[in-house]
Amino acid sequence: MASAAVIAKRYAIPIILVVLAVIWQLVILPTSFPRSHYDVIGVKQNSTSEEIIEAYQGLALQWHSYKDTEIITENVIEIQHAFEVLSNQFRRRDYDLFNFDELQDVAKAAKKQYAGDKFSRLKLPLLKMSETDLIDDNSEVLTAENFKSMLGEEGTWLILVYSLGSGNSQQFAHSWKKIVDWLDGVANTGKVELGEVQLASYLAERNRATGHPFFRYGLPSIIAFPRTCRRLDCLVRYSGELNVDAIVDWTATDILGLPRILYYSLEPLVTEVIRKPGPHKVKVICFSKTGQRAAPFLRQAVRDYSAYASFGLVLWREENATLWWNMFGVDSAPAIVFLKDPGAEPVVHYGATNSSVFHNLMEQHKSHALPQLRSITSMDLGCDVKGYSRAGNDTLTWYCVIVAGKLGSKLSKAREIMRSVQDNLTNEVIPGTASISSLPDSLVAAYAFQQKRLTLAWLDGDAQKKYCFFYLHSENVFETCGPRRYAEEEDVPRVFLVRYRRNNSEVNIDVKQQYKNIWDTFREDEEGLASQLVAKYNGSMEGPEILSWMSNTIKDGDSSDLPYFRAKAPDLNPEESNPAWSRVTQKIGFSSKRRMTEKVKDFVTGGSDYMKDPRIGPILLLASALYLGALWLRPNQSEQKNDKKDEGGNVQSPSSSKDKRANVQSGHPSKDKRANVQSPYPSITDDVPQDAYQALESDSDSDSK
Repeated sequence: MASAAVIAKRYAIPIILVVLAVIWQLVILPTSFPRSHYDVIGVKQNSTSEEIIEAYQGLALQWHSYKDTEIITENVIEIQHAFEVLSNQFRRRDYDLFNFDELQDVAKAAKKQYAGDKFSRLKLPLLKMSETDLIDDNSEVLTAENFKSMLGEEGTWLILVYSLGSGNSQQFAHSWKKIVDWLDGVANTGKVELGEVQLASYLAERNRATGHPFFRYGLPSIIAFPRTCRRLDCLVRYSGELNVDAIVDWTATDILGLPRILYYSLEPLVTEVIRKPGPHKVKVICFSKTGQRAAPFLRQAVRDYSAYASFGLVLWREENATLWWNMFGVDSAPAIVFLKDPGAEPVVHYGATNSSVFHNLMEQHKSHALPQLRSITSMDLGCDVKGYSRAGNDTLTWYCVIVAGKLGSKLSKAREIMRSVQDNLTNEVIPGTASISSLPDSLVAAYAFQQKRLTLAWLDGDAQKKYCFFYLHSENVFETCGPRRYAEEEDVPRVFLVRYRRNNSEVNIDVKQQYKNIWDTFREDEEGLASQLVAKYNGSMEGPEILSWMSNTIKDGDSSDLPYFRAKAPDLNPEESNPAWSRVTQKIGFSSKRRMTEKVKDFVTGGSDYMKDPRIGPILLLASALYLGALWLRPNQSEQKNDKKDEGGNVQSPSSSKDKRANVQSGHPSKDKRANVQSPYPSITDDVPQDAYQALESDSDSDSK
């Protein structure tokens, strides 16, 4: 019994490998490779359609020749399944080239439904499908030729792979049209029919065992090429439910990395959308009747205009209609509200919008009515020493009138006054043939404003304190610029005008840098492109007086020929370096980490491909043979040679060798081993000292006795 247990333990691994190989070859492989449809009907793979129909009719005649009780319904379903696939040119093509069989699930359901029933109750055909083409949509039809040019274009691509022989593809056509409309302006869309064999094979997955192209998730198949991806190893395949909302959200979130827009009730809306983003942003509030997710173009706007605006969604309810009317002047949905300057009327846009309409609305309303002078707006406003006028690069002289102050009620009042001044400049009628020299003084500012040589803006004196100190350097500048030093400090908004002038000739220009104010120079540094002169307004905050001062200053600035002098102004500070949406999309965007997760998922999913690998069985048998060979070649320590000699040259018997091994295992060395141990000093315990010898008796010794 002991020897049998030892043998079983020794040969357990090769036996297990042999058993696995037999199970693989006789059980797993047959179930992974069922009979082909050609074998079921009894025709060759290259048979014509007429031969397939003839073979099927022959089988059908056999059904009618038997009694109803003698026919096995499952066999009839299997034959009918094979015929419906092979008799349709598109289904047969898909089956031959991509091993795609949409009727497989239908046949399984039919076998389960009619299990045990009579043949006469079976309803044929198994799948009814109209022979119509897909619905037209705005997606591009991709071929092998234009696909190469598509890869050279920038942007994200979402591709639909479908078949004209697929009933699911036809049912999905309406959903795909909606998806294309939702993604218009956000992502490029295209579609590929399996008839484009070369391109469809390129986009298909490859079976890891056989190398055969196939679509793991069936048809229709959704494939995405992210913006920076133009290779097969980085494309992403959609594996979720085939509905519009799920696919659009997957594209916007996982592929494009767009931030979400949340729905808010009244209190969170005021806190998160209106107050928290700060006064430098326009507030965009979208009212919806359905409560569905934000469209991708809205989410893209959050990313593109995050520096200009904050966004929020509100579900419209009739019981809150009065509240929204009193707050924003909205009486129905869908609607979009733009909240700009404090005290200004909200701008309301009614009706549904698409990508282009919403983009135009954002371009029109992304800034306050009185624009704020910021790092991202200074160039567009023409209020940057390194830039140019709004009138064009050829303009030599232009102006910026800025009201600066600390955030609060007084600055809001000053901004309201400057907005009224801006409205007067906009509405003033100037004769078309007039020149600035022929105009009365009261119209000079309006003329410059309508020529885009004059810009009005406001400045946050706290956030842009260096910039504010530079232009308003005086003893009482702390009332306007910088943080409040104590609670009861008075806030005093101030208005100043900056004249920018560009010189045609760049010869003999004195370039200086100034840090604290425009008059003091300390060291040379990067030069500006235009000279600057500053004029401060010292009158009362009244619109007519400000208008008069602006006209006189501009007229004097255009006529005065002062020495050309350029100075370096401090840069404007960015209001937020890491907007909230970017922090969110760092977690949900299609990053390298997410791409690695997709690869791991594909690897795990692709493990089923090896269930069809016929090489697994022979590999297991080969491993078993190699293991047996290793056991045979391994030295048998229990059967050593009997002619092994000891150190003295004597031949050891097997019994003595066994005794020595037994003594070693018990921890007691044998006597022979103890005798061979050479000690450097003699011991009284030794029987015979190692240096002992027999001494001879001498005569002296005998005499002494």
